[in-house]
Amino acid sequence: MSALEINFWLFVAICAATWLTSIITKEYSWVDRIWSIIPIAYMWVFAYGANFDDLRLNVMAVLVTLWGARLTFNFARKGGYAPGGEDYRWAILRQKMSPALYQIFNIFFIVIFQNALLLAITLPANLALENWNNFHVSRNAFGDIDLLFSALFLGLLIFEFIADQQQWNFHQLKKAGQATGFLDKGLWASSRHPNFFAEQGQWWVLGFWGFTIGNNSQWVYLVGALVLTALFLGSARFTEQISLSKYPDYKDYQTRVSMLIPWFSKK
Repeated sequence: MSALEINFWLFVAICAATWLTSIITKEYSWVDRIWSIIPIAYMWVFAYGANFDDLRLNVMAVLVTLWGARLTFNFARKGGYAPGGEDYRWAILRQKMSPALYQIFNIFFIVIFQNALLLAITLPANLALENWNNFHVSRNAFGDIDLLFSALFLGLLIFEFIADQQQWNFHQLKKAGQATGFLDKGLWASSRHPNFFAEQGQWWVLGFWGFTIGNNSQWVYLVGALVLTALFLGSARFTEQISLSKYPDYKDYQTRVSMLIPWFSKK
């Protein structure tokens, strides 16, 4: 069985497990809870497909493991793994939908779509695996382009860590009564969602990395990053609607600061 086939059946098993768990517990954030873990498993399966002999695949897997470790840590300290740690947006959507409609939404969007997306964003590693299977070390060996993509991924990972840490520090100050409103300092003064920007950027890097190794011939492997960006943009707009309802001056923040790509704020 190929690495791609192994990952497909892993995807099927995860869909079944997350759906059943959501029905049993009546909580619908189980895909959120594995979001930072499952891509690591997919990446190491691809690395296993080359018997862990391909440096490029091993580096890709290590970088995604670092991504997952950072995201898992940030999710855990926010209480995401605690009982009742469901994403607040699912509760809001449940109020807007009938129970039957929400269960359809649960199966097709929360479970199948999101799990498929987690597999899709790791598929560029399959291009590196195909390169190894076809050429081994005689062609497209690990080189300067791989170092460039590795540095870009790592730089975005550090950027996201800083953005999340600034957000965490701000909310701790709010809990202590030493801050109010919303965060608009640090990286958040140049982007309303700097963590989202870095998160998407890392998967675009992985996508173009695999795309480049695949001799620029298989655009379909960029679909995962494209769909992830669309999902994050939709999520960001939904989040901003909630922020606008809480903070009237958030509208001014929207006019001054770029939504996603960090840029100079307007006066």
